[in-house]
Amino acid sequence: MAFQAEGQRPAPRPTSPDAQAYLRDYGTLLEAVPFPSLVVDHRWDVVLANSAFRTLFRAAGPHPTAMPDDNFLRFVLFHPDASDVLGEHESSWCLPMLAHFAATLERHGHDPGLQAVRRDIAQDPLMEAAYRQGLPHWVRAVGARAVEHDGAVRPLHHPDPRRGTTECRVVVETPPALGELGYTRLTLVLREPRRAPHRPPRARRSPSHLRVVPAAE
Repeated sequence: MAFQAEGQRPAPRPTSPDAQAYLRDYGTLLEAVPFPSLVVDHRWDVVLANSAFRTLFRAAGPHPTAMPDDNFLRFVLFHPDASDVLGEHESSWCLPMLAHFAATLERHGHDPGLQAVRRDIAQDPLMEAAYRQGLPHWVRAVGARAVEHDGAVRPLHHPDPRRGTTECRVVVETPPALGELGYTRLTLVLREPRRAPHRPPRARRSPSHLRVVPAAE
């Protein structure tokens, strides 16, 4: 268990020795959890992630800005391998994350990390259309709970064949000491595998092919 696996980005370090000790112990707790679990800040920068989380996303290829144990929001939105693991990627993962991002951007509009994500969305015409036009329609259709992750049941394609195509319940927890540091924890509680028919490999679909807006002719 370590801060920010692979050292792609300097790990955020609290200045207080007590806070540092708390996070070390929290990392030990996280590693004992059998389900994928991670601690993130409001930008979705990953502060801690356990072995089960890294196993779930171990097949993700290299990416300069969107590795799952670097920034989970960027992974969901921009990594071409995200849909290999995150089932029903657009409706169950991408749109909820975009909704949460939009709400966070309203509260932290001057945050440079969030602004960088917003610029990357704007650089993709179809994703920009999804964000500006499709997302509000989707939020109205599914309700205010779309912004919240806690309690959501979402499909996964686990690399372990004993699990395979399954579902997880997202459990979000913010203990007071963790919240004081600006962090929250998400755990993907894996369910029993779904007995799904064999599906042929799909061509990878980049985030620019979101179905929430019509594709260009």
